[in-house]
Amino acid sequence: MARDILGYKGKRVVVMGCFSGTGEAAARLLVDLGAEVHGADIKPSPVNLASFTEVDLKKPDAIAAGIASIGGKIDAVFNVSGLPQTFPGEDVVTVNFLGIRAWTEGWIPHLNPGAAIVSVSSLAGMGYLARQPLLREFMGITDFAEARQWYADRAADLGDPYTLSKELINTWTQVSAPDLIGRDIRINCTMPSPIDTPMLGEFRKIAGDAVLGAFAKAKGRYSTPEEQALPLILLNSDAARFVSGVCLPVDAGLAGGLATGVLNIQQMIAEASAA
Repeated sequence: MARDILGYKGKRVVVMGCFSGTGEAAARLLVDLGAEVHGADIKPSPVNLASFTEVDLKKPDAIAAGIASIGGKIDAVFNVSGLPQTFPGEDVVTVNFLGIRAWTEGWIPHLNPGAAIVSVSSLAGMGYLARQPLLREFMGITDFAEARQWYADRAADLGDPYTLSKELINTWTQVSAPDLIGRDIRINCTMPSPIDTPMLGEFRKIAGDAVLGAFAKAKGRYSTPEEQALPLILLNSDAARFVSGVCLPVDAGLAGGLATGVLNIQQMIAEASAA
């Protein structure tokens, strides 16, 4: 018999954002791998889960209640929920970062030794190292109302709220990793290129076809939800048990091309506009 190198059979996992897209794909794959999958979202999931809990990531009380409702010990946390820029900026940074952080940190006391956490960030957040002082200042605020006010007071200077939220996820992932590994807990995130999900239409309203097309050029198409779900499953699996603090681009090589100058995003956008 082949060895189960992922090791999900019999494990208890939580998928935040299991209603559709990448989160739904991850939940389905995890069920197929033999995990006991508990889902959370603001809408019920079509996946045959062990349990589903409605959780609004804008509300700290709902987050705490959701954790209590699922209860028990957990082996892996998957954070896939997020809002696009078509929502109010305060809600985007609240759901995409503050809510995800509170949800995750609420689970930490309930994680088994060897547990893992993975979050979906975005290529939009790949410039996070250039804004560390700002991001670390925001990360120092744990109260939701205070953090939302901090954002509102600076919104005009902070740029795109979705980009900010994903820069925060990347920074939080790497800042948290050294402490968590000392407790035998790993934490990573992925940075996807555009994904062919219903949310893509919302991004199109903000970025336009040329920008989205440029970010999909490396492969010549958008990724599928399953192509983004599989790296999440790998990072939280036994196969990645020595991997932590990683912000993994899942983009068919786009980030590598940009980092080394082989690709030029402005040229790619211009070419996509002319096509």
